Amino acid sequence: MYITDDIRYIGVNDHKIDLFEGQYAVPDGMAYNSYVILDYKVAVMDTVDRNFTHEWLDKLAKVLGDRKPDYLVVHHMEPDHSANILNFMKLYPEAVIVSSAAAFRVMNNYFGTDFADRRLVVGEGDTLPLGRHVLQFITAPMVHWPEVVMSYEKTDKVLFSADAFGKFGALDAYDDDWACEARRYYFGIVGKFGDKVQALLKKAAGLDIRTICPLHGPILKEDLGYYLDLYNTWSAYEPETDGVAIFYTSVYGHTKEAAEKLVPLLKAEGCPKIAITDLARDDMAEAVEDAFRYSKIVLATTTYNGGIFPFMQTFIEELKERNYQKRTIGLIENGSWAPQAAKIMKNMLEGGKDLTFAENNVRILGALNDASNAALKGLAQELCAEYEKPGAEELAKQDPKAMFKIGYGLYVVTTNDGKKDNGCIVNTVVQLTSTPNRVAVCINKQNYTHHIVEQTGILNLNVLSVEAPFSVFQEYGFVSGRAVDKFAGKTLERSGNGLLYLDKYINAYLSLKVEEHTDMGTHGLFICSVTESKVVSSAETMTYSYYQSNVKPRPPKAGEGEAKKKGWVCTVCGYVYEGEELPPDFICPLCKHGAADFEKLQ
Repeated sequence: MYITDDIRYIGVNDHKIDLFEGQYAVPDGMAYNSYVILDYKVAVMDTVDRNFTHEWLDKLAKVLGDRKPDYLVVHHMEPDHSANILNFMKLYPEAVIVSSAAAFRVMNNYFGTDFADRRLVVGEGDTLPLGRHVLQFITAPMVHWPEVVMSYEKTDKVLFSADAFGKFGALDAYDDDWACEARRYYFGIVGKFGDKVQALLKKAAGLDIRTICPLHGPILKEDLGYYLDLYNTWSAYEPETDGVAIFYTSVYGHTKEAAEKLVPLLKAEGCPKIAITDLARDDMAEAVEDAFRYSKIVLATTTYNGGIFPFMQTFIEELKERNYQKRTIGLIENGSWAPQAAKIMKNMLEGGKDLTFAENNVRILGALNDASNAALKGLAQELCAEYEKPGAEELAKQDPKAMFKIGYGLYVVTTNDGKKDNGCIVNTVVQLTSTPNRVAVCINKQNYTHHIVEQTGILNLNVLSVEAPFSVFQEYGFVSGRAVDKFAGKTLERSGNGLLYLDKYINAYLSLKVEEHTDMGTHGLFICSVTESKVVSSAETMTYSYYQSNVKPRPPKAGEGEAKKKGWVCTVCGYVYEGEELPPDFICPLCKHGAADFEKLQ
């Protein structure tokens, strides 16, 4: 790879590594970058990890041809860049190592020699003429080791930046978003040393940089201001994104429920961007990255063994280690008898610079109740005080009725829990492939049917026709199969998988076997193969819009037949919620649809 006419790339990609530095997941591998400057004098810029010795030396030999290198410039002594120094010097005994005084002390630790007779010590502002090209050295201690130097090639205006401006991922891995993995890399590895990076950026501001060649990640040539601005933001500990990041740990699900309920409350208050992270299951390095990215965070955890839940404790310690500062923090604590989590979390973070703690903390005594739900709303309002709530114009862009125009069908899913048969109304089914036939079925996790399908891995999908009366929806949609036997007294046929299928009001049934299951939060998505299918009627399929217009009874208008009610009606099943305001996180107790499917009674 040509960087310029005289500067070549001889780095390697590592797709065998799973954890970088023993802790950071790198599913796209890593790149260990090395370069060669071909001039009157030849300079090799750094080596690579020891697992790639021969690949690297082969690439070097190919670029050199019949020439010999004059210098090995060592910018950084971490083993993934320096492991082959001794191998290089054995192969090219006349070469001279160029590096900082501190680097040679580290070399002695690794190799038992500091190459006293074959070295050139450089410091701030020193230069190394190669011919047409001249290297100018820039000291960069603690970015992120004490011995680090960088070099600026004056002719082609190339900055060899050591680990700065690096990122996770091999060069041959597709990645159209440099910032994501560069941010995780920065805050994981360099983030503690923001003041040192700021000092480096001040030095770089005086250079005319056209290309940045880091030791990890891609070579940067275009829009360098974008990368430099991000590094300035990160190293100054300034928020990159205005919004709220929520981090939670949950033992029995109640703290998770609170964290998830906070999301729509923040949206309703105008929060521009929201992220939510389960610290026990999601990548810790990505969580740290988001904490530094967002302007505000919420920490939600339980009191645990007299302290706080271990994953939250680790997370806060990671933030403290990296000088977490200049943020607003909201706290949610849960404890069945003596919650202490908010106090502990605040004490852990109080030494941070320019940290502001929200006044409206949330206390949960085991499970959410009216008081803790009100506190959640208060926290959302406080965190979003500076934002404008969505106005009428903005709300008009989100017409909930638009969702009704999606081409839903309506179906009865039949299952068996081992003791009795069960049925459930669903409306989200789509064919994915035809060879073989696969369909996706989405089921609300609150429904007993979801549990049965998870356990058994089989279901029958009954496609309702326009002949189905409202009683079918009442029978299979408004009561739970855990408490009621929906097929008591009925004699129906069974398909080959042993499950019932309806004998009327359908035009087809499909027997399905689950291949994959994805947790979608409120719903479970089942990817299924079709094991049996049959058309039983020529009647048209019942669509959601047909159900709305022709099957579902219209609720009485206010004042008709009974005292005038104030409230909201579910457009799916007709359930009426009495009250002036419908909570944004309200779930219909009958059909399990959310607040978006309710209309105000007129």
